[in-house]
Amino acid sequence: MTSVNVRRPVRRGRASTTMALQDTMNPNGQTMNRTSLRHAAALPALLGLAAVLALSPATAEAQTNDGHPSATATGELPWPPVATFSILGFDPETGEVGAAVQSRVFSVGNGVLWAEAGVGVAATQAIVDVSYGPQAIELLALGYSPEVVVQTILAADPDPDPERWTKQGRQFSVMDAQGNVATHTGPEASDWAGHKIGRYVSAQGNILAGPQVVEDMVTAFENTSGHLSNRLMAALEAGQAAGGDTRGMQSAAMLIVQEDGGVWLNNDVVLRLQVDDSENPIAELRRLVDIAAGQRERMRRFRER
Repeated sequence: MTSVNVRRPVRRGRASTTMALQDTMNPNGQTMNRTSLRHAAALPALLGLAAVLALSPATAEAQTNDGHPSATATGELPWPPVATFSILGFDPETGEVGAAVQSRVFSVGNGVLWAEAGVGVAATQAIVDVSYGPQAIELLALGYSPEVVVQTILAADPDPDPERWTKQGRQFSVMDAQGNVATHTGPEASDWAGHKIGRYVSAQGNILAGPQVVEDMVTAFENTSGHLSNRLMAALEAGQAAGGDTRGMQSAAMLIVQEDGGVWLNNDVVLRLQVDDSENPIAELRRLVDIAAGQRERMRRFRER
């Protein structure tokens, strides 16, 4: 797996932008530049599926899904269990979008969380296909809704190892830069597996203590004030308090992006934190989040001089 990934779009007006920009229209009728169009060359099959799914009854049904858990398989599975619970969230006041994750595996942040400022965020887990993350960001960048992105990626998955790593066990969530979200839990994700969608938030997980985990995560996110990192952190803490991953804890990560939202010049990364191996990764992630909050406050005071 690759590291937690943040892709920075080239923007109009930047001195470092050397390519000429040529406008066209995306599927929603909005202007797109050539920087966005570079995604299309790598995704012709996905685009064809997206165009069909955007108009299909199946997609309309998916858009009305309330986010309750899918059925999960029981009994011994032929693949090694990979348990994870994650949260995607959006702050409409700041425009920040981000995600956080915890699992009883080493370095869960590697490959699970994907984001691009001004585009959206994705988490891919369970019987994982890591390519779902970059595929989701590519399709969001082209203007497709999270619902169509989820349907398109699932339809295009060739299921190359159905006996040991079936696509029926995939779990992933996709949120755009406006906080619209769609989440999928495959019917063969390891029990208990499911998700819950709230306002500007989606919580999802597998091999959990039960549905209370994702329900409490959404409640905590919606009822917590302050910076997006604090709300994502509260969700992870609530999920763990509800039982979390039944195998225990080992690693955690958080990723938040916003155009020019970082503390450095031309930096879209608000936070990119990883706890790769710890007896209490959530507590350690909280410590790092608090340190980052102090750093943001110092930068705020510096900029106001």
